[in-house]
Amino acid sequence: MPDAPGFETRPMSDRTRWTMLLALTGAFALSQAYRTVAAIMGPPLQRDFGLSPQELGAFAAIFHFAFGALQLAMGIGVDMHGVRRTVLAAFPLTIAGAVLSAMAPSFGWLMLGQALIGVGSAPAFLVCTVFIARQFPAERFAAVSGTVLAIGGVGMLLTGTPLAWLIESWSWRAGFVVLAAMSVLAWLAILRWVREPGAEDHGGVARQSFGDALRGFARLFTMPHTWGILALGAVTYAAFVSLRGLWLGPMLVDRHGFSLVAAGNVAVALTLLALAGPPLFGRFDPGAARRRRILAFTLVLVGFFALMAAGAGPVVDVAASLVLSLLSGFIVLQYSDVRSSYPPETVGRALSLFTMAMFLGVALMQWLTGVVASAAAAAGWPVYGAVFAAIAAMLALGAAAFAFLPQPAGRH
Repeated sequence: MPDAPGFETRPMSDRTRWTMLLALTGAFALSQAYRTVAAIMGPPLQRDFGLSPQELGAFAAIFHFAFGALQLAMGIGVDMHGVRRTVLAAFPLTIAGAVLSAMAPSFGWLMLGQALIGVGSAPAFLVCTVFIARQFPAERFAAVSGTVLAIGGVGMLLTGTPLAWLIESWSWRAGFVVLAAMSVLAWLAILRWVREPGAEDHGGVARQSFGDALRGFARLFTMPHTWGILALGAVTYAAFVSLRGLWLGPMLVDRHGFSLVAAGNVAVALTLLALAGPPLFGRFDPGAARRRRILAFTLVLVGFFALMAAGAGPVVDVAASLVLSLLSGFIVLQYSDVRSSYPPETVGRALSLFTMAMFLGVALMQWLTGVVASAAAAAGWPVYGAVFAAIAAMLALGAAAFAFLPQPAGRH
């Protein structure tokens, strides 16, 4: 496949590349904030709307369902119309969804707002990874992706102590108002700084039809190694986001009696470690031949979630959460594995498909853990023990699929 329209084929200076990438990363940072609000907003939302654990799980999951389901469409949009046009067209829905959420008179309206936020944020991370794959040398992919993940993770800092303080001082609605205002600024930054010279004439490349782009995605499913990659991708990031973005706050408040601000402080500590992880793992990328040893990190995650399921006390739960946040940085190596597992002409679509699996996995895990939590509560079992045991089991299944399904040619 020739270079996708909207990506400049002429050499750009490193400064220009980074300016464009940082502007795109602003929208990604806001998407990180939106996907983790449930961890701090969960208790006040449960109080104001009388939500069950299952409904809280659905609230956290609907963003990711919308976000993940739109990845294929956004990938086609990038192929046909370029990065700048795709993001500028989609991200206003994020702003509208945040405003609607802030004004929501009922849980149903709140869910609609979250769905709009997910749709509008759908291209936020995809455009960053595709831009890196197109504009930076292959040997820098892991390092640059790790840096972007770290910068984008700043959005999660907003949903720690700052959001907890804002909610306790005003309300959870004020949190959505602030995020909506920041989203406007992110959209304006992309409008101002992201330029795609040659996008109007597509760099001399014929515009792809929708059918051609869709067939390109379909071909990925005919490659046997795709399935193992998607299976692991659907659970690793999902496990981290389910902890940081949904169950951390309720666990600390309900299981251990923390205040909301104290839970927010723990969330900030987790986020800081999560920011350090991707550049750390990206810097020490072992290369394609040994990168599939990421399976070992997944098994370590299984062990720590099993430890949290045992309910050994607040110190163990907080310490395990901190270690899990740092180890989650190995996910950047999964993107590098995708980058090296497909021919160059299919890399953009493969990254799009992997991102779709990753965020649909987040939605599925958050919804399923909400169901598990409600069932455990009804049966009189420890709710958080059941939730973390379910996450450990899903991680183990993803790891087994990655290990035993076909691997890319030449990999063992």
